[in-house]
Amino acid sequence: MNRPPLPPFTAETAKHKVRLAEDAWNTRNPERVSLAYTIDSRWRNRAEFPVGRVQIVEFLTRKWAREIDYRLIKELWTFAENRIAVRFAYEWHDDAGNWFRSYGNENWEFDEHGLMRFRFASINDLPIRETDRKFRWPQGPRPADHPGLSELGL
Repeated sequence: MNRPPLPPFTAETAKHKVRLAEDAWNTRNPERVSLAYTIDSRWRNRAEFPVGRVQIVEFLTRKWAREIDYRLIKELWTFAENRIAVRFAYEWHDDAGNWFRSYGNENWEFDEHGLMRFRFASINDLPIRETDRKFRWPQGPRPADHPGLSELGL
């Protein structure tokens, strides 16, 4: 099964791939998100190392149970052939109502079908006040007219 856009990437197709990933993650649907990855995809996410779609679904289920009202923005950093690097930020709160903005970078590698086979993420959490939130759209994908990271100064 192909998952366009396919490598080798251009500036336009890489940017589109990033937005598709952002939109999928903002659904907070682990099964849907997992379909963008190869069956044996390998991740590094903080101190966890999921391998394969089953572990990806388990990881995302735990993540979104803990990271309440999660909203994400991804931005293309660079690309080449079958690789894309992104920077991102997301906002969320814990079950005690403490808000955070998590910043990070990801390196992605895709197979010839456009499925991600490697995802390496480095992430840092910054406590914020609820009043300092910048990602206030309704749950789901970011509206097309909402500013991105650069426009928000993040």
